[in-house]
Amino acid sequence: RLISAVKGAAAEGEKFPVMGVRWRSSLTLGEKEEVNNKNSEDGGNKEVVASYWGIKGEEVKKEDGTPWKWNCLRPWETYQADLTIDLKKHHVPTTFLDKLAYWTVKSLRFPTDVFFQRRYGCRAMMLETVAAVPGMVGGMLLHCKSLRRFEHSGGWIKTLLDEAENERMHLMTFMEVSQPRWYERALVFTVQGVFFNAYFLAYLASPKLAHRVVGYLEEEAIHSYTEFLKELDKGTIENVPAPAIAIDYWRLPADSTLRDVVMVVRADEAHHRDVN
Repeated sequence: RLISAVKGAAAEGEKFPVMGVRWRSSLTLGEKEEVNNKNSEDGGNKEVVASYWGIKGEEVKKEDGTPWKWNCLRPWETYQADLTIDLKKHHVPTTFLDKLAYWTVKSLRFPTDVFFQRRYGCRAMMLETVAAVPGMVGGMLLHCKSLRRFEHSGGWIKTLLDEAENERMHLMTFMEVSQPRWYERALVFTVQGVFFNAYFLAYLASPKLAHRVVGYLEEEAIHSYTEFLKELDKGTIENVPAPAIAIDYWRLPADSTLRDVVMVVRADEAHHRDVN
């Protein structure tokens, strides 16, 4: 299908993506971007790009029959967060690896507090750019291990990749709330580059240590989101309406607010804490 579509587009002189590179970017499947054709004589012709590959995708609808507008997730990937989870659970470090993981995470918290202080929207954005790395690294390494050993993973590959995807959706949500400044974007490049490689090496050396680090990172995330909620309750941070992507992803009521979003994100972090 893809080859036929590309050949057809080439024959008609249309622009099309090559090797997966997007020609036009669109947040939702329902939004078709019209671009003036400067090569046309009258300048009135329009080119329409409606999907990632330049091929019209399958029409997906919600349960109520309305069109599904997101291309970064599908309806079957949505869920309702379990808010009854214990937020105060703590794994007391006993072994050397436990203590190493615990104090590594504690040492990482200090520069974060100094840089972001009480700007919890930007802190959440920064946190999620890092939190989505471990699941992807762990899933990738377990995937390769499964291929090398010709054996099943016991479901852990999918679990870790789902965790990475969930953390990425946290970031997509908070990007709607907090617009990062240029130096914060630069910081993300630096921190993610260092953390990815450090976590990759740590997972090769000791998967147990790597998962302990994530567990303690999630405990710190729960603390940060709890402080976020306190600032929202005090009115220091405006409790704006929840982004549309969060309402669809967590199946929240239409009138949900930022506070509701922080509640479900904090619950997700608690589940990741327990898994790791």
